[in-house]
Amino acid sequence: MKPPAAAADFLKQYGWGDAELLPVAGDASFRRYFRAQDGDRRAILMDAPPPHEDPKPFIAIAEYLKKSGFSAPDIFARDLTNGLVLIEDFGDHRMREHLDASPEDEDAIYQQVVDLLRELHRSPAASLPVYDEAQYMREVNLLTEWYCPAQELDVEAESFEATWRQILQPVIAAQNPPVTVMRDYHAENIMLLEDGRLGLLDFQDALSGHPAYDLVSMLQDARRDVSDALEAKMLAYYLADSSAAAAEEFRSHYAILGAQRNTKIIGIFTRLCMRDGKQRYLDFLPRMWGLLEKDLSHPALEPISKWFDQNIPTDVRNRPVRVSEDRK
Repeated sequence: MKPPAAAADFLKQYGWGDAELLPVAGDASFRRYFRAQDGDRRAILMDAPPPHEDPKPFIAIAEYLKKSGFSAPDIFARDLTNGLVLIEDFGDHRMREHLDASPEDEDAIYQQVVDLLRELHRSPAASLPVYDEAQYMREVNLLTEWYCPAQELDVEAESFEATWRQILQPVIAAQNPPVTVMRDYHAENIMLLEDGRLGLLDFQDALSGHPAYDLVSMLQDARRDVSDALEAKMLAYYLADSSAAAAEEFRSHYAILGAQRNTKIIGIFTRLCMRDGKQRYLDFLPRMWGLLEKDLSHPALEPISKWFDQNIPTDVRNRPVRVSEDRK
């Protein structure tokens, strides 16, 4: 992975001209990351190439989070024309790998990530677009647009949309006032910093919406198994100060947003394979179906659960997506 052509001049302009650039694992987007090392100094170079990526939302949310008292990376330099941003390096101590090596720390660290959400949800929301019905529907439709064709399924797309619109109404109504929703809050985007705080990453797609969204993103992690017992414990911890009625409503919305998110991710991971040739994302589909089925068991999801039973039965869900030879 080679740095972009504009990187050398950009780094030189801001006093990092002698830095060595080393690739850092990226994400599912067009963004790429490099660690800039210059003696004892380290930073991360984000390459967010236009027109595919726009670094301005990342910068704006990082500044909001810092102002609100959270650990987002400092922005050292920016070149918005070329999509280059030099940011603080949070190191390599990531929540995911730490818990893989030290599972005995699970309860304490998950409690810390839930505490962070509780604090974020008490803070004034960032000035962001609303997570509205149109956005929710664009996301769930990724299932019928990508997964269903990949499985050669002829499904009832109109009833799929109509049922989701019905189910989402109480969630949308409850987003008043909204909270800041980072949208990718999970164990691979949380850094464990030397001062004991949690470093936040990958929040450039943030919206204002429902407080259950980031909680279900963390507790129904697409890339890491979270036990039912731990999920239940942390959900109860988040709701410890809520009345019984408020907690019951929140749990319903949590299940709805879990189903919405997991439906979306099944579509996204299929698209990453079929369109972008990233076949490894298919390995996550069994976990995603397990999470989705758990959410669909909630009474609030009964109408869409019936749709899934009629259109994507269990034997299909367990069937691997077929990949053509040119995608392997």
